[in-house]
Amino acid sequence: MRVFRVAAERESFRETADTLFLTSSAVSHQIKQLETDLGIKLFERTARSLRLTPEGGALYDDICPLIVGFDSVISQHARTQRQRSLRISVQPFFASELFVPRLREFVDQHPDIDISIDTSDESLEKHPATADVSIRIFKTPPDTLANDPLFPLCLIPAGTLELYDAIEVKAGKIVGQFPLVVHESRPKAWHEWERSSRIKLPDHNNVVRLDSMIAVARAAERGLGAALIPKKLSDSWFESTSLVQLFEHELTTKGTYHLVYRQEDRDNEEIQVFRQWVLQNFADNR
Repeated sequence: MRVFRVAAERESFRETADTLFLTSSAVSHQIKQLETDLGIKLFERTARSLRLTPEGGALYDDICPLIVGFDSVISQHARTQRQRSLRISVQPFFASELFVPRLREFVDQHPDIDISIDTSDESLEKHPATADVSIRIFKTPPDTLANDPLFPLCLIPAGTLELYDAIEVKAGKIVGQFPLVVHESRPKAWHEWERSSRIKLPDHNNVVRLDSMIAVARAAERGLGAALIPKKLSDSWFESTSLVQLFEHELTTKGTYHLVYRQEDRDNEEIQVFRQWVLQNFADNR
Protein backbone atom coordinates (compact mmCIF):
# COMPACT_ATOMS: atom_id res chain seq x y z
CA MET A 1 0.00 0.00 0.00
CA ARG A 2 2.88 2.39 0.71
CA VAL A 3 4.35 1.59 -2.71
CA PHE A 4 0.96 2.22 -4.30
CA ARG A 5 0.56 5.54 -2.49
CA VAL A 6 3.94 6.85 -3.65
CA ALA A 7 3.33 5.60 -7.21
CA ALA A 8 -0.01 7.40 -7.28
CA GLU A 9 1.64 10.66 -6.18
CA ARG A 10 4.74 10.33 -8.37
CA GLU A 11 2.92 8.98 -11.45
CA SER A 12 6.12 7.11 -12.28
CA PHE A 13 7.38 3.68 -11.23
CA ARG A 14 10.97 4.85 -11.73
CA GLU A 15 10.54 7.84 -9.40
CA THR A 16 8.71 5.60 -6.92
CA ALA A 17 11.63 3.20 -6.97
CA ASP A 18 14.10 6.04 -6.37
CA THR A 19 12.00 7.37 -3.49
CA LEU A 20 11.64 4.00 -1.74
CA PHE A 21 15.13 2.68 -2.60
CA LEU A 22 13.70 -0.19 -4.65
CA THR A 23 14.18 -1.30 -8.23
CA SER A 24 11.63 -0.30 -10.87
CA SER A 25 10.86 -3.96 -11.49
CA ALA A 26 10.14 -4.48 -7.78
CA VAL A 27 7.70 -1.56 -7.79
CA SER A 28 5.99 -2.85 -10.94
CA HIS A 29 5.74 -6.34 -9.45
CA GLN A 30 4.18 -5.09 -6.21
CA ILE A 31 1.60 -3.00 -8.10
CA LYS A 32 0.69 -5.95 -10.34
CA GLN A 33 0.37 -8.19 -7.29
CA LEU A 34 -1.89 -5.64 -5.59
CA GLU A 35 -4.07 -5.40 -8.71
CA THR A 36 -4.31 -9.20 -8.79
CA ASP A 37 -5.21 -9.40 -5.10
CA LEU A 38 -7.89 -6.72 -5.42
CA GLY A 39 -9.17 -7.80 -8.83
CA ILE A 40 -9.12 -4.22 -10.18
CA LYS A 41 -6.89 -2.16 -12.46
CA LEU A 42 -5.20 0.64 -10.51
CA PHE A 43 -3.23 2.43 -13.23
CA GLU A 44 -3.54 3.26 -16.90
CA ARG A 45 -0.09 2.66 -18.37
CA THR A 46 1.33 4.07 -21.60
CA ALA A 47 4.88 4.36 -22.86
CA ARG A 48 5.16 7.88 -21.44
CA SER A 49 2.64 8.21 -18.65
CA LEU A 50 1.13 6.55 -15.61
CA ARG A 51 -2.32 7.63 -14.43
CA LEU A 52 -4.69 6.36 -11.76
CA THR A 53 -7.87 4.67 -12.92
CA PRO A 54 -11.09 5.76 -11.16
CA GLU A 55 -10.78 2.62 -9.00
CA GLY A 56 -7.16 3.49 -8.25
CA GLY A 57 -8.15 7.02 -7.28
CA ALA A 58 -10.80 5.74 -4.89
CA LEU A 59 -8.30 3.37 -3.28
CA TYR A 60 -5.76 6.19 -2.90
CA ASP A 61 -8.33 8.40 -1.16
CA ASP A 62 -9.20 5.58 1.25
CA ILE A 63 -5.70 4.42 2.19
CA CYS A 64 -3.99 7.80 2.71
CA PRO A 65 -5.66 8.56 6.06
CA LEU A 66 -5.09 4.96 7.16
CA ILE A 67 -1.34 5.15 6.50
CA VAL A 68 -1.13 8.53 8.22
CA GLY A 69 -3.00 7.11 11.21
CA PHE A 70 -0.74 4.06 11.32
CA ASP A 71 2.36 6.27 11.28
CA SER A 72 0.87 8.38 14.06
CA VAL A 73 0.29 5.32 16.26
CA ILE A 74 3.86 4.12 15.71
CA SER A 75 5.16 7.59 16.54
CA GLN A 76 3.17 7.75 19.78
CA HIS A 77 4.54 4.41 20.96
CA ALA A 78 8.14 4.97 19.89
CA ARG A 79 10.54 4.70 22.81
CA THR A 80 13.03 7.24 21.54
CA GLN A 81 12.31 10.94 21.65
CA ARG A 82 11.07 12.24 18.33
CA GLN A 83 13.63 14.31 16.46
CA ARG A 84 12.06 17.44 15.04
CA SER A 85 12.67 17.54 11.31
CA LEU A 86 11.26 19.05 8.16
CA ARG A 87 11.71 18.00 4.53
CA ILE A 88 11.37 21.01 2.23
CA SER A 89 11.22 21.05 -1.57
CA VAL A 90 11.81 24.36 -3.35
CA GLN A 91 12.21 24.97 -7.07
CA PRO A 92 15.88 25.78 -7.86
CA PHE A 93 15.63 29.43 -8.95
CA PHE A 94 13.36 30.34 -6.03
CA ALA A 95 15.80 28.60 -3.71
CA SER A 96 18.95 30.29 -4.99
CA GLU A 97 17.58 33.81 -5.37
CA LEU A 98 15.05 34.20 -2.55
CA PHE A 99 14.85 31.26 -0.16
CA VAL A 100 18.43 30.33 0.74
CA PRO A 101 19.63 33.95 1.23
CA ARG A 102 17.02 34.34 4.01
CA LEU A 103 17.18 30.83 5.45
CA ARG A 104 19.68 31.72 8.18
CA GLU A 105 16.91 33.58 10.01
CA PHE A 106 14.71 30.48 10.21
CA VAL A 107 17.62 28.27 11.29
CA ASP A 108 18.59 30.74 14.04
CA GLN A 109 15.00 30.97 15.28
CA HIS A 110 14.47 27.18 15.29
CA PRO A 111 17.80 25.44 15.93
CA ASP A 112 15.96 22.36 17.22
CA ILE A 113 14.46 21.58 13.79
CA ASP A 114 16.63 19.59 11.41
CA ILE A 115 15.83 20.64 7.86
CA SER A 116 16.45 18.85 4.58
CA ILE A 117 16.08 20.91 1.42
CA ASP A 118 15.62 19.45 -2.05
CA THR A 119 16.12 21.87 -4.96
CA SER A 120 16.47 19.27 -7.70
CA ASP A 121 12.87 19.30 -8.94
CA GLU A 122 12.00 21.94 -11.56
CA SER A 123 8.53 20.55 -12.26
CA LEU A 124 5.45 22.73 -11.86
CA GLU A 125 2.15 22.02 -10.09
CA LYS A 126 3.41 18.96 -8.23
CA HIS A 127 4.07 18.41 -4.54
CA PRO A 128 6.86 15.79 -4.25
CA ALA A 129 5.91 12.66 -2.32
CA THR A 130 9.16 12.83 -0.35
CA ALA A 131 8.58 16.38 0.95
CA ASP A 132 6.65 17.55 4.00
CA VAL A 133 6.20 21.02 2.53
CA SER A 134 7.09 22.60 -0.78
CA ILE A 135 7.02 25.89 -2.65
CA ARG A 136 5.67 25.43 -6.16
CA ILE A 137 4.00 27.30 -9.01
CA PHE A 138 0.34 26.37 -9.42
CA LYS A 139 -2.52 27.74 -11.47
CA THR A 140 -4.92 26.06 -9.05
CA PRO A 141 -3.58 23.82 -6.28
CA PRO A 142 -5.37 20.46 -5.99
CA ASP A 143 -7.90 19.95 -3.21
CA THR A 144 -5.66 17.31 -1.64
CA LEU A 145 -3.16 20.01 -0.66
CA ALA A 146 -3.37 22.74 1.94
CA ASN A 147 -1.94 25.88 0.38
CA ASP A 148 -1.05 29.51 0.91
CA PRO A 149 -0.55 31.77 -2.13
CA LEU A 150 2.66 33.79 -1.96
CA PHE A 151 2.88 35.96 -5.09
CA PRO A 152 2.02 35.72 -8.81
CA LEU A 153 4.62 34.72 -11.36
CA CYS A 154 5.45 37.77 -13.47
CA LEU A 155 8.11 37.41 -16.17
CA ILE A 156 10.23 40.29 -17.42
CA PRO A 157 12.45 40.41 -20.52
CA ALA A 158 16.10 40.57 -19.50
CA GLY A 159 19.47 40.52 -21.21
CA THR A 160 22.88 42.15 -21.27
CA LEU A 161 23.44 45.89 -21.50
CA GLU A 162 24.96 45.30 -24.96
CA LEU A 163 21.74 43.63 -26.13
CA TYR A 164 19.68 46.46 -24.66
CA ASP A 165 21.74 49.06 -26.56
CA ALA A 166 21.33 47.12 -29.81
CA ILE A 167 17.52 46.85 -29.66
CA GLU A 168 15.70 48.84 -32.30
CA VAL A 169 11.92 49.01 -32.54
CA LYS A 170 10.17 50.37 -35.62
CA ALA A 171 6.40 50.52 -36.08
CA GLY A 172 5.92 48.26 -33.06
CA LYS A 173 8.34 45.59 -34.28
CA ILE A 174 11.83 44.67 -33.13
CA VAL A 175 14.14 44.87 -36.13
CA GLY A 176 17.48 43.14 -36.52
CA GLN A 177 18.80 40.31 -34.40
CA PHE A 178 16.98 39.49 -31.16
CA PRO A 179 18.01 35.97 -30.10
CA LEU A 180 15.80 34.29 -27.50
CA VAL A 181 16.53 32.07 -24.52
CA VAL A 182 13.51 29.86 -23.79
CA HIS A 183 12.63 27.83 -20.70
CA GLU A 184 11.37 24.45 -21.95
CA SER A 185 8.56 24.36 -19.39
CA ARG A 186 7.19 27.64 -20.82
CA PRO A 187 7.77 27.31 -24.57
CA LYS A 188 5.04 29.82 -25.48
CA ALA A 189 5.99 32.54 -22.98
CA TRP A 190 7.70 34.78 -25.53
CA HIS A 191 4.68 34.58 -27.86
CA GLU A 192 2.41 35.48 -24.93
CA TRP A 193 4.67 38.43 -24.10
CA GLU A 194 4.61 39.51 -27.76
CA ARG A 195 0.81 39.41 -27.82
CA SER A 196 0.29 41.24 -24.52
CA SER A 197 3.01 43.86 -25.11
CA ARG A 198 1.99 44.49 -28.74
CA ILE A 199 5.68 44.52 -29.63
CA LYS A 200 6.27 42.10 -32.48
CA LEU A 201 9.31 39.86 -32.36
CA PRO A 202 11.48 39.41 -35.47
CA ASP A 203 10.22 36.75 -37.87
CA HIS A 204 13.41 34.71 -37.61
CA ASN A 205 14.94 34.39 -34.15
CA ASN A 206 17.82 32.27 -33.01
CA VAL A 207 16.52 30.24 -30.04
CA VAL A 208 18.36 28.52 -27.21
CA ARG A 209 16.17 26.17 -25.13
CA LEU A 210 17.12 25.22 -21.58
CA ASP A 211 15.42 23.12 -18.91
CA SER A 212 16.01 25.24 -15.79
CA MET A 213 15.44 28.88 -14.92
CA ILE A 214 18.93 29.20 -13.47
CA ALA A 215 20.38 28.05 -16.80
CA VAL A 216 18.08 30.46 -18.65
CA ALA A 217 19.28 33.42 -16.57
CA ARG A 218 22.92 32.38 -16.93
CA ALA A 219 22.56 32.07 -20.69
CA ALA A 220 21.09 35.58 -20.87
CA GLU A 221 23.89 36.87 -18.65
CA ARG A 222 26.45 35.34 -21.05
CA GLY A 223 24.93 37.17 -23.99
CA LEU A 224 23.17 34.24 -25.65
CA GLY A 225 19.93 36.19 -25.96
CA ALA A 226 16.93 37.72 -24.23
CA ALA A 227 15.21 35.72 -21.49
CA LEU A 228 11.95 36.00 -19.61
CA ILE A 229 12.82 35.64 -15.92
CA PRO A 230 10.70 35.90 -12.74
CA LYS A 231 10.51 39.53 -11.65
CA LYS A 232 10.45 39.03 -7.89
CA LEU A 233 13.35 36.58 -7.94
CA SER A 234 15.76 38.62 -10.03
CA ASP A 235 16.69 41.67 -7.93
CA SER A 236 20.31 40.58 -7.45
CA TRP A 237 20.82 40.17 -11.20
CA PHE A 238 19.59 43.69 -11.91
CA GLU A 239 21.35 45.28 -8.95
CA SER A 240 24.66 43.88 -10.17
CA THR A 241 23.80 44.94 -13.77
CA SER A 242 24.74 41.47 -15.00
CA LEU A 243 21.24 41.64 -16.50
CA VAL A 244 19.11 44.64 -17.40
CA GLN A 245 15.39 44.88 -18.12
CA LEU A 246 14.99 45.13 -21.89
CA PHE A 247 11.38 46.37 -21.99
CA GLU A 248 9.01 47.82 -19.42
CA HIS A 249 6.20 45.41 -20.24
CA GLU A 250 5.87 42.41 -17.92
CA LEU A 251 4.11 39.15 -18.67
CA THR A 252 1.69 38.25 -15.88
CA THR A 253 1.21 34.49 -16.09
CA LYS A 254 -1.65 32.39 -14.74
CA GLY A 255 0.70 30.82 -12.21
CA THR A 256 1.22 31.75 -8.57
CA TYR A 257 3.87 30.60 -6.13
CA HIS A 258 2.21 28.61 -3.35
CA LEU A 259 3.35 27.05 -0.13
CA VAL A 260 1.74 23.60 -0.11
CA TYR A 261 1.54 20.52 2.11
CA ARG A 262 -0.84 17.62 2.56
CA GLN A 263 -4.22 18.26 4.16
CA GLU A 264 -3.61 15.57 6.76
CA ASP A 265 -0.47 17.43 7.93
CA ARG A 266 -2.29 20.64 8.90
CA ASP A 267 -1.56 20.04 12.60
CA ASN A 268 2.12 19.27 12.08
CA GLU A 269 3.97 21.66 14.41
CA GLU A 270 7.11 21.96 12.29
CA ILE A 271 5.12 22.70 9.14
CA GLN A 272 3.09 25.41 10.87
CA VAL A 273 6.23 27.06 12.26
CA PHE A 274 7.78 27.04 8.80
CA ARG A 275 4.53 28.25 7.22
CA GLN A 276 4.41 31.34 9.44
CA TRP A 277 8.02 32.18 8.58
CA VAL A 278 7.43 31.79 4.83
CA LEU A 279 4.30 33.96 4.92
CA GLN A 280 6.12 36.67 6.87
CA ASN A 281 9.06 36.70 4.46
CA PHE A 282 7.66 35.94 1.01
CA ALA A 283 3.91 36.53 0.79
CA ASP A 284 2.73 39.64 -1.05
CA ASN A 285 0.31 40.51 1.76
CA ARG A 286 2.99 40.47 4.44
